[in-house]
Amino acid sequence: MSISRAIGLISGINECVNFFQWTASSISSLRSRLSATQEKNIQDEVSHLQRSLQRLRDTLPAMSGLIDRAEWRSHKNCVAELLPILKDAVYDADDILDEFGWHELNVAGQGYTTQSAFADFYKTTIQGSVNKVNDIQERLNDISSRLNQIPGLHEVTLGFDKSVRPDTISSTSKEMFGRERDLKQVMGLLGVPQNNRGGRTKRKRASSTANGSTSTPESNQVSNESRVQAIPVLPIVGMGGIGKTTLAQHICNHRQVKSYFDLIIWICADDFDVKRLTNDVIQSSSGKQANVDHLDSLQRALSENLSNKRFLIVVDDVWDDALKENGQRWEKFCAPFRNVVHGSMMLVTTRSPEVADGVRTMEPFLLDGLTDGVLWDFFELCAFGSKASNSSPDLERIGRSILPKLKGSPLAAIILGRLLRMNLETSHWKNILE
Repeated sequence: MSISRAIGLISGINECVNFFQWTASSISSLRSRLSATQEKNIQDEVSHLQRSLQRLRDTLPAMSGLIDRAEWRSHKNCVAELLPILKDAVYDADDILDEFGWHELNVAGQGYTTQSAFADFYKTTIQGSVNKVNDIQERLNDISSRLNQIPGLHEVTLGFDKSVRPDTISSTSKEMFGRERDLKQVMGLLGVPQNNRGGRTKRKRASSTANGSTSTPESNQVSNESRVQAIPVLPIVGMGGIGKTTLAQHICNHRQVKSYFDLIIWICADDFDVKRLTNDVIQSSSGKQANVDHLDSLQRALSENLSNKRFLIVVDDVWDDALKENGQRWEKFCAPFRNVVHGSMMLVTTRSPEVADGVRTMEPFLLDGLTDGVLWDFFELCAFGSKASNSSPDLERIGRSILPKLKGSPLAAIILGRLLRMNLETSHWKNILE
């Protein structure tokens, strides 16, 4: 799940009214078994937890805005170090609020009804959660305070993304810089033959005979063809903006890839909702909306659509919410991709090594930053519009000083390059450098 999406869901969760009403009622019913001091201590602890959860819930929208601004300054060392820590704290907050949201639903559904249930719940959950919530809140306060002290962070204008930041999901640049070797390596890992010279490599289809009989129905064309029990999953792992999506796009658009696979499917999984994603796969593979709504029916329909095809499915931008429910969410998503035609593959892009390890069936492909020489060529093109920096020696010198701050990131080169291009005055460039 994306950070912004997670924050939106958290903000919509009610304040666990039923849950805390149940705790108050349970404490009252246990009054005969508790001393006045014990009763007050428990009431204070529950009240403290309720206030802390509400404070945490109220804090998260501001954290979302801070993360959005920090993303645009992630080329700076200090921001790059703190941003992942802040995201981790937000995810921890998400998890504990989800946990109490589940308890709220359980109470509303009469899942907790007895005094003994509360006694056990108090010992196992409430006592430990107070410190846990406070710890998360302290981490958020500390990290956000340190980020807010970084000069220029609050000057980031989030409304300029349409003119500066590219749409990395739907668009493919005409030229890819410095990724030719990565492209060939990933294509090799996907099993795409790279030694044919224009010849098609798809499976041979049954053709009409000389006497004019029709071809064998497609449903029987792969009956004797080898299949695999579960689709192989190859993750591409790298930091945000390093070019994972762009590389995957160029792979999908490569002539040999399109020749090798019968079908290429692309979905974006920044919010890992299995039903929505299954619908997206059906629409991407068939060009039509599914006419069923239940997940089991959707997955059966998808499995039938893909049963006779060697396909490549790209699942772009996978976050750790894919591994929730002890990995069952990912397993549920992959259910239609069993017993597939041999050669079918799944390509996953993610920033998280933990996600890559959780979904992979083969060694992840680690995507590093661009080398300085390649990055300069790309940055120069973004900043000057053409390779004409030699006509502006002062700007070229400043630009080369900016280069190390990009940390090999093509996205950072695009963002800063286009910002610089808006004003080719030395003073403006120096201000960006500082």
